Amino acid sequence: MDDRLPIAILIKILSNYIKRNLDSAAAQGPLKNITGTQIQIIGYIYHEAKSDVFQKDIETKYSIRRSTATGILQLMEKNGLITREPVDYDARLKKIVLTEKAHTISKQAKLNVFELEKRLTKGISTEELAVFRSIIWKMKVNLEEQV
Repeated sequence: MDDRLPIAILIKILSNYIKRNLDSAAAQGPLKNITGTQIQIIGYIYHEAKSDVFQKDIETKYSIRRSTATGILQLMEKNGLITREPVDYDARLKKIVLTEKAHTISKQAKLNVFELEKRLTKGISTEELAVFRSIIWKMKVNLEEQV
């Protein structure tokens, strides 16, 4: 361990390893050719199934611009991952609905994340993980205050 590296660099290194592991696991099966961002959005919509999800929700959740969200969602629609359906209460709004293909992807992605989580936390106690989560959350809040 190099104690001289800044925390931000250590987090970036860890993030790169996490991304590589997830990308490697996704290279086969139903996740092939699906981006990490698309998988995250599918997971978000899946977990919000009890309420309608709109493009604005995705923009807010992932802190992305409207144009970025539009491009991602258009590609997801083109690839058969989502549909946009009108809602009864506002003709201007279209909720985002997952297709069966996206549900299959969601299940595989959950398995991949579960496996990664096991590898990532191997040999780390529950108490250490609680402290780590607390610190990471505080760092996130610190950075949000500056934006």
